[in-house]
Amino acid sequence: MAFELDEVRRLTGPNLLSDEPGAIADVLFTEVEASRVLECWLRHLAECRTAINWQHGQQSYYRFYDGGLSVSISAPMDLLYSACELLELAWDLCVQELASKAQERAELIDLPARIEALKQAIAEEQHPALLALMHQAEVHNVLCLTDDDEISLGTGPSSQTWPVTELPDIDSIAWSDYKEVPLALITGTNGKSTSVRLAAEIAKAAGINAGVTSTDFIKVGDTIIDEGDYSGPGGARMLLRDKRTEMAFLEVARGGLLRRGLPVKQARAALVTNVASDHLGQYGINTVDDIANVKTMVGKAIGPLRSNDYLSAQTIAMQSAADKKRILVLNADDKRLAAQATLLNMPICWFSTDANHPLILQAIAKKLPCVFALNGELIYSDDKQSSIAQITDIPMTINGTAMHNVQNALGVIGLCKAMNIDEAAIKAGLLSFASSAKDNPGRGNLYEVNGVTVIVDFAHNSHSMQAVIDMASKMPAKHKLVMFSHGGDRSDQDIKDVTDAVRALDPATYVLAELERYLRGRAVGEISTLVQKHLLENGVTSNKILLADDPLDGAKKIMSHAKSGDLVLLFVLNDRENVQDYLLSLT
Repeated sequence: MAFELDEVRRLTGPNLLSDEPGAIADVLFTEVEASRVLECWLRHLAECRTAINWQHGQQSYYRFYDGGLSVSISAPMDLLYSACELLELAWDLCVQELASKAQERAELIDLPARIEALKQAIAEEQHPALLALMHQAEVHNVLCLTDDDEISLGTGPSSQTWPVTELPDIDSIAWSDYKEVPLALITGTNGKSTSVRLAAEIAKAAGINAGVTSTDFIKVGDTIIDEGDYSGPGGARMLLRDKRTEMAFLEVARGGLLRRGLPVKQARAALVTNVASDHLGQYGINTVDDIANVKTMVGKAIGPLRSNDYLSAQTIAMQSAADKKRILVLNADDKRLAAQATLLNMPICWFSTDANHPLILQAIAKKLPCVFALNGELIYSDDKQSSIAQITDIPMTINGTAMHNVQNALGVIGLCKAMNIDEAAIKAGLLSFASSAKDNPGRGNLYEVNGVTVIVDFAHNSHSMQAVIDMASKMPAKHKLVMFSHGGDRSDQDIKDVTDAVRALDPATYVLAELERYLRGRAVGEISTLVQKHLLENGVTSNKILLADDPLDGAKKIMSHAKSGDLVLLFVLNDRENVQDYLLSLT
């Protein structure tokens, strides 16, 4: 019998198990029934709640998964750390009891000392004035964002922020001054960053200063506020507190959703691009169906518009009374998302590359919003149909060969229509958004280098790499050459699957680049050796395989083998700017 506390963390927003903030613990165990572990843990949790006089809700939530269990409890925002301690104490007592009954050794818990320490932590952490301000904000339908250091009311131009140690007098607050900018949540396994960037370009065409959060940066208009992974609540708060933000497109990645929950309780619209196998085995998410559950969490933010939603002059001009509804935009071509939709009670805008998809036909018949491709055009339909743009005129589709970007365009059209951006601006944004490092860094960036076509892409899982490979297979070239890498946290089978996706293109040259920054427990050279062996076992001759120290070294080696008329694919997961500078130096 073995027990492991995998992680305890704060949940600051609606999450996989509940709609309230709180704490969650993930645990792993063997040789004991999961139901027995749950019963024991919840029993000790109830006893600990009584011992510390916990007055903040007795509801617990749980989720079983292969080899483990997650349990969460709700808690007020000022006691999230204490809630984590409460969960952990109950778990320790559970392990002590189960191990003792199995006559195994376990750490003895000094329960009186732990209870006293927890009471002291609660007393120090409590902040009644903070909760009072948050409550009044909810009463007045004002979005309130809080973290360890600051609290803010309203978003965008009306936003105001205070340190949590210097809260304003509630009676002096002019609640009507605080408005909310229209915001959208974008998630999915692939296409999130492209979608937020494209949506911001469309908003710009409509005269709206939009902000985005993403795994690469946080940006308002043309100004990058900071670089890094801002796909969680922290990035959302920073963007929404910026007074320049008139509309917000928030990328919400799987990790942020599971670590902290949704960054906001309500959004004007949400988009789920797709679901596929990626990062399995983390936080008890072990199957693609589990991922679909996580991604569709953004549907929890879909609800009726509030009376104080901030609307820029441009947005007001686009809006009619009939438009005042929130919408979830889903990929009809993704079978798991289609299945999830049966569990969701909310307005849905379906998008598909197939005009005859049953969900599209059903939406058309009911005059519900949907987006689809037909005869080389992207069509939006609700009570009437209108052509938005020709696919081949949209730069990021690379003359229609990049079907994954056709899907991204469809989803963003549905999202921007839900945000009440007019069709002229949507078309203008689609036509101006280029496959360049400026508009969409690292995603399908196209270069012409001495007659060689080079595509740089961040694709890093079998699904996204297959999409780029499918695009490349439709592009004419004398020879095709590919450089690729893998993160060390991928399983051997995942690595082989990605390699097989590349092998299907039958490249003239394979360059295997090391990623020392992302070895994640593997030895230097281990992944390249695995890939090389797999290629050789599947008929690729050794003279076609080159090894590189890093992506920049790989780019140099592959370009030394490329000739005019060739197509080079560079899957660059690290050193993107250095690779870009190198390619520009060759032009």
